[in-house]
Amino acid sequence: MSLKPASAVGMGMVLLLLAGCASEARTVAVRPAVVERPVPAAGSGIETYAGEVRARHESRLGFRIDGKLLSRPVDAGTRVRRGEVLATLEATDLRLQVDAARAALAAAEADEALARAELDRHAELLSRRYISQALYDARANAHQAAQARRVQARSQLAVAENQAAYTALRADADGVITAVLAEAGQVVAAGAPVVGLAHDGEREVLIAVPEQRIASFRPGLPVQVEVWARDGARFPGVVREVAPEADPRTRTYDLRVALDDAQAPVKLGMTARVLLAASGGTDVLLLPLSALHEKDGQPAVWVLDPTTREVALRPVDVAGFREEGLALRAGIGARDWVVTAGVHTLVEGQPVRPIDRANRPLDP
Repeated sequence: MSLKPASAVGMGMVLLLLAGCASEARTVAVRPAVVERPVPAAGSGIETYAGEVRARHESRLGFRIDGKLLSRPVDAGTRVRRGEVLATLEATDLRLQVDAARAALAAAEADEALARAELDRHAELLSRRYISQALYDARANAHQAAQARRVQARSQLAVAENQAAYTALRADADGVITAVLAEAGQVVAAGAPVVGLAHDGEREVLIAVPEQRIASFRPGLPVQVEVWARDGARFPGVVREVAPEADPRTRTYDLRVALDDAQAPVKLGMTARVLLAASGGTDVLLLPLSALHEKDGQPAVWVLDPTTREVALRPVDVAGFREEGLALRAGIGARDWVVTAGVHTLVEGQPVRPIDRANRPLDP
């Protein structure tokens, strides 16, 4: 059966429309994409931990007696010498106690002198048989008691003098004041810290290590210390102390790294990084953090096929997050081109036009 001319024309138009729609469906917009190659991480296979320069020996100094703080001539940052007065307490009551102890000692010495004179007279009378032995023994015992009271009074005077001396808080070593914890006029209890003192001498870097990495550290382990204030200069260090238990708030372990003072001219409070060679020795590549995406809940990046100019999502093994960017242990190679901007708008197999960060075309 033959078709009428009008029907044939209509069928032809339908076929042309279907062909156009199919062609349009197969056309996918080619969008520009910023791509770049990963770079080897500086210090590949290196773990870094941020820390602070501290003194090896630090003291929180306080008075050995209660009292009202009269003066505190030092402030945070003041350099002090061993024996220098850091703070004083009001000492009026203690001076009165010293005076009372001196008076008690004088009375005890007078009693002893009298008892000695009595004993000498009774010894003379006993030699002439004018008194009994019992009476002489009583005088001898009285003399011994007077001697004991004199010794007791002298010891009490020494205690009072020591108490009076404790009204001056003195530095127990050369160093620098790191903290001020009390002000003049404040009543402080015995042992309450008044100032913090960092001793001169050895310097260390205090870092916090997560519990899953603490097994990599042990006392005596050599590490490198990078001081930011010294233009990133690195100095040799050694792990001196590893905390036996985690901090209850941060769940990290405090670790102290000793520095060689002759080689590391650092100051207290400087920021530093401790670098430790990671186990395994694998190469680590760096990409901008903006390149990170995910696939099935796992980290991934979009990799460009240089031949087809299409992108594919590839899972990666993240070694860590650094200041320089995303550190990857596996999943991509140094020659791969990776999309580093707009990764959340791409789809699998999408063709792209690769450009660099300056919007210049690239020919991978």
